[in-house]
Amino acid sequence: MAYRILGLPRAGFAPYFGRSAEELEEMGARRVIADADRGFPCRVSLEDAARGEALILLNFTSHDVSGPYRSAYAIYVRERAAQAQAYVDRLPPVFAGRTLSLRGFDAPGMLRRARLAAQGEAGAPLGGVEEAIAELFADPTIACIHAHNAAYGCFAARIERHGDDR
Repeated sequence: MAYRILGLPRAGFAPYFGRSAEELEEMGARRVIADADRGFPCRVSLEDAARGEALILLNFTSHDVSGPYRSAYAIYVRERAAQAQAYVDRLPPVFAGRTLSLRGFDAPGMLRRARLAAQGEAGAPLGGVEEAIAELFADPTIACIHAHNAAYGCFAARIERHGDDR
């Protein structure tokens, strides 16, 4: 099963960049400075910010459907993030060492199946991320998978079928 993982489009967050703390607060966001090299995952670059790097913390609607599974939560976006290239049949650095909740949605946006997984743990009790992606996409009703960081619940990335005409 071929899959593709994309970072969120940087342009969608441009209105937040370069704003003052007061302006960000009015927009429901805030600027934070990473105090470690891990723990501040950027949804545009699909990499963790480095210690001392500025990020915008904001609410993002990751599953914009009119049904009951509509979902929004806080995410980080690095102010100087470069747009990630598509990760085709490989996992982005931001997944490393994190337990993920993988949620398989059908075309209308209804949740069909879900799995917990961790990168690099094939055969472990939770199973590996790639194994879980393949398992979810084996169900032909699943149109896409949303990866969320299991501990904090925030949206990590969208996983799509790749090279499949479904």
